[in-house]
Amino acid sequence: MPIDYDAIIIGTGQAGPSMAARLAAAGRKVAVIERRAFGGTCVNDGCTPTKAMVASAYAAHLARRAADFGVVAGGPVTVDMARVKARKDGIVARSSHGVEAWMRGLENATVYLGHARFEGPDTVRVGDTVLRAGQIFINVGGRASAPPMPGLEQVDYLTNTSMMLVDKLPRHLLVVGGSYIGLEFGQMFRRFGSEVTIVERGPRLIPREDPDVSEAIRGMLAAEGIGLRLGAECISLERRGAEVAVKMACTEGAPEVVGSHVLLAVGRRPNTDDLGLDRAGVATDAHGYIEVDAQLRTNVPGIWALGDCNGRGAFTHTAYNDFEIVAANLLDAAPGAAPRTVGERIPAYALYTDPPLGRAGMTEQQARASGRRVLAGMRPMTRVARAVEKGETQGFMKILVDADSREILGAAVLGVGGDEVVHCILDTMYARAPYTVLQRAVHIHPTVSELVPTMLGELRPLAPAA
Repeated sequence: MPIDYDAIIIGTGQAGPSMAARLAAAGRKVAVIERRAFGGTCVNDGCTPTKAMVASAYAAHLARRAADFGVVAGGPVTVDMARVKARKDGIVARSSHGVEAWMRGLENATVYLGHARFEGPDTVRVGDTVLRAGQIFINVGGRASAPPMPGLEQVDYLTNTSMMLVDKLPRHLLVVGGSYIGLEFGQMFRRFGSEVTIVERGPRLIPREDPDVSEAIRGMLAAEGIGLRLGAECISLERRGAEVAVKMACTEGAPEVVGSHVLLAVGRRPNTDDLGLDRAGVATDAHGYIEVDAQLRTNVPGIWALGDCNGRGAFTHTAYNDFEIVAANLLDAAPGAAPRTVGERIPAYALYTDPPLGRAGMTEQQARASGRRVLAGMRPMTRVARAVEKGETQGFMKILVDADSREILGAAVLGVGGDEVVHCILDTMYARAPYTVLQRAVHIHPTVSELVPTMLGELRPLAPAA
């Protein structure tokens, strides 16, 4: 016989645990299911471990630049990958164990370890145990994608997850994919001391970004000695003894590059293919993402999908916001009040290269396509006192404004502190305040943020596309 609950939470990424805690606090009887490690991708394979390793890479980079700051360091800087990994593992373990302890300590909640599979629209099996509930919340996340590629089956390739297990420095890391994950790992391991080559099929890095952002990041990486092979068509892999060759057709450069390790960073896919969704009648799209409406409800009453598996955002912050939306609508909404929806969300994210890119709202291309009259402001980091003082003047910041409504449309801050600076812009956008509110704000000196009002005071009509 099934064990009855009020709610079942499948997965403990960024949305699931908080959803479980809110429901349990409201007196609901909750089952929490986790098959691998508590905390999901962010804690175990994504944000937490990679940013811990980025911090180690930054320390090595800064140590090598010590003389630029008048500091004399003794001997060449080397990196102990085993210690880098141990530091990262310790941070991850504390975070993951913290989530597990939180879930196990919840009153009204029971934790089940194992793989969840639907047996019907209100029934889930975990091993030999069958659970039943009127409300089910799916928070199963995603994983690295390995699309068909000639020779892939011949080589031992790494993904963002298995890259976390590396405790020895690769001699030459070949990164297939020149977008967010590939660039972070590429720069990181170059700073650790590996030779690095990034192979990107497209004509430029991170094609989702504006060309000026892509070009600035290309220049930053090239200056650190990272090999970049762009426009790489017909990519294939081949085993060469203990080495791996990535073969390609490019307009420039040799037709292949040989390295010791290869990292595939060519996209992600949702963890939905082994949940038995068909037995519950839950609809997915052609890529496996669970189809949801603006309130994160699936086509089956009583089932919601939150986080990466719903295709409405691939970030920790969007997953947590999914929880906030669902919890508000189920537990906090006043009678007759309009529901919260994902339509309220402004796109925002960061690329954690050094310096980082903070992005909010529209890109320049999207602003042009919107048909609006657009004003733009730009400030190179070479003209930001704080960046000069810190000796980190790479990058620029750019902001776009609707000339008629005077609302901010979007911004890109590529430079020291860019992932933090962008939030003063993002908050103004959420307030739907005219840009003049931020322009007239008095920011603290010396900071990078203090130049945002200055930049807004120098707006000009957006130049025609090249």
